Amino acid sequence: MKTIRITKQFTFETGHALYGYDGKCRNVHGHSYKLHVTVIGKPISDANHVKFGMVIDFSDLKEIVKKEIVSVFDHATVFNKNTPHIELAKELEERGHNVLLVDYQPTSEMMIIDFAEKIKKQLPSHIQLHSLKLQETDTSYAQWFARDN
Repeated sequence: MKTIRITKQFTFETGHALYGYDGKCRNVHGHSYKLHVTVIGKPISDANHVKFGMVIDFSDLKEIVKKEIVSVFDHATVFNKNTPHIELAKELEERGHNVLLVDYQPTSEMMIIDFAEKIKKQLPSHIQLHSLKLQETDTSYAQWFARDN
C-alpha cells in the first residue's frame, strides 16, 4: 500500500503579548489562527476494517487536535510565565479571563513546536506527524516539518 499524507485545517482565536519585543506585538493583541495538520501513513488495507482505505479518520484527527490545541488555546490569552506578564495574567484571571501561562515566548514559531509535541504524543503508532503550518495572519505563518526535527 502506498504512503499518503492527509491534512486537516483548524481555526481558533488567541490573544498574546511578546514581552521584551521591540515592536507593536509587545502589546496584548490577538490573531485568528489557522492550523494545518498533516499526517502521513498507509491507508488501512483490511477490507473488513471499518476504516478501510483511510490513513486516519478525519474525525479521529479532529478529536486529537481539538483536545490538545483548539479547546485549550481558543479564546485564551497566552503569556510567557517567566516574564513580568505574570502580574497581568493574574489580574486577567481574577476577572474571569482564560489565560494560559507557557514556558516560552508565545510566537508562532514557539507555539508550533509546542503543538507538534502535543499532537505527536496522541497519534496512533502507525501514523506520523508530517508537518504543521500555523498561520497567524493572511501573509504570515510558521511551519514545522518532522524531517527537520
